[in-house]
Parts: sequence; C-alpha cells; structure tokens
Amino acid sequence: MPRGTQLTVVLENKPGQLARMSAVLSRAKVNILAISVVDSVDTGVVRLVVDSAAKAKQALARAKMSVTQQPVLTLSLPNQPGALQTAAAKLAAAGVNINYVYGSVTGKACEGLLVLGVDNMANALKTV
Repeated sequence: MPRGTQLTVVLENKPGQLARMSAVLSRAKVNILAISVVDSVDTGVVRLVVDSAAKAKQALARAKMSVTQQPVLTLSLPNQPGALQTAAAKLAAAGVNINYVYGSVTGKACEGLLVLGVDNMANALKTV
C-alpha cells in the first residue's frame, strides 16, 4: 500500500475538539491508522490516514468539519534502527523531497506505518 490518502482537518485549539473529531470517526466506524497534530495559538491541524477515507470524509462533512484530502506515500517499515534512513536515502537519490513525515508502530507485527508527504508522487512510487 505505498499510495494512501491523507485527510486534513483544521480544529479550533481548545479542549474537546480532538475528542469531538474522534467521536465522529468512531460513530462512522472509521479506524485511524496514523495521526499527526500540529498546533498554533488558534488552530490545530490534524493529518490522518484512516481505513476508509470516503466514510471519514462523509462523516466529518456531516459534522460540519472542514476536511481536505491529499495523496501521500505510505510505507510499512520494519521497526528497527536504520529503516527510515534507508527509505529516505532511496527517495533522495530519486530526487524526491520529503515535505513532512509522521508514523505509528503496531505492537502486533512489529512494523511501523510511515506517512510521507512528497513533492513527486510518481517518482516516489517508482522508488519504493
């Protein structure tokens, strides 16, 4: 699954907003696979990869939450030293710039899910 869909939701930076968004997804039976939240004084930008982007987008829109989607590179990497370096070096050698990255590690398979926003998806997909 090297190509994924990332959803981006902008929330007010106040108590309860992440819980509200999570409840919307939970009620829609959408599972969050990876998440990143970057805050500023007024807002929090939530980037997430879910098991069903279409269901999530629909549920968030019904809840009057603004949501956008972007293609991202998703990599399943071994949870071991050097895994990120190997992937990043391959992308760099192909001239692909990594704009941002976030991830999660599952305890079951001892693998990490890495989400990368890249400037050239076509080259990235050929590389990994």
